[in-house]
Amino acid sequence: MRKQNKSFTYRNKSNLILLVIVIILTTILAAKTFGYFQQVTIMTTKTALRSGPGTEYSKKSTLKREQRVTIIRRKYHWIYIKDVSNQFGWIADWNLAKKNRNKISNLSNATIVIDPGHGGADSGALSTAGKMEKTYTLKVARKVVAKLRAKGAKVYMTRDSDKYVGLSARAKLSNKVHADAFISFHFDSSPVANDASGVTTYYYHKKWSYRLAKTVNSEFNTLSLDNRGIDVGNFLVIRDNEFPAILLEMGYINSERDFAQIKAKSYQNTISSDVVTGLTKYFEN
Repeated sequence: MRKQNKSFTYRNKSNLILLVIVIILTTILAAKTFGYFQQVTIMTTKTALRSGPGTEYSKKSTLKREQRVTIIRRKYHWIYIKDVSNQFGWIADWNLAKKNRNKISNLSNATIVIDPGHGGADSGALSTAGKMEKTYTLKVARKVVAKLRAKGAKVYMTRDSDKYVGLSARAKLSNKVHADAFISFHFDSSPVANDASGVTTYYYHKKWSYRLAKTVNSEFNTLSLDNRGIDVGNFLVIRDNEFPAILLEMGYINSERDFAQIKAKSYQNTISSDVVTGLTKYFEN
């Protein structure tokens, strides 16, 4: 009877060891299979491997076309990967096939370019008292940027101080970072002072910018200035943009009625909140 018990115990131990080995091998196989399906192929000739998720981060090395890499995580239009030499870093998703790129479905994962109109030697339009448009576009833009970053969005500014930036450079920044939305802030001016009033939203490329214009503009219906709606605008910063882009004229600076709003912090705060709300709805829908 004791021999039978010993034999039974030995078989149980053997079965247990075998089961453990099977579990370990299955786990290894599953991990390798998962790792294989997490691999993607570089589609561009030269792909920068960067230290962080953005074009502003330093380049660690260059990956070649057809090289396979393993995806670890995703953020914005960037992917944290491991290459064949076990080097880790971030690559832009536009270096991959479309099916492997990141899906941007919320503001917290979006890349936004904010463009405060004018700057430096370019004052923009003037109020009846000689106040410069460039001052107020930057004030509003900074408020928008702060609120977007608080929501988790990746935000670039074409200028963050009173400096001159060429129009082409503004569109090029948007194209470089593959912006999910580009918004240029301005204040309108009429040929005759106090002859016009209200806010207008402009777009150029209907295919990829109309929906952005319509969604953001719909938030302006409760502003203290009349909403003049959306329209096509042949402005270089949105015309040369390869991504969704709009230009906002948020009141007539040479209208004393409008300028009273433009210079008010409450109006600037309302504009910034409305833009962020519009962008949130744009990405959710």
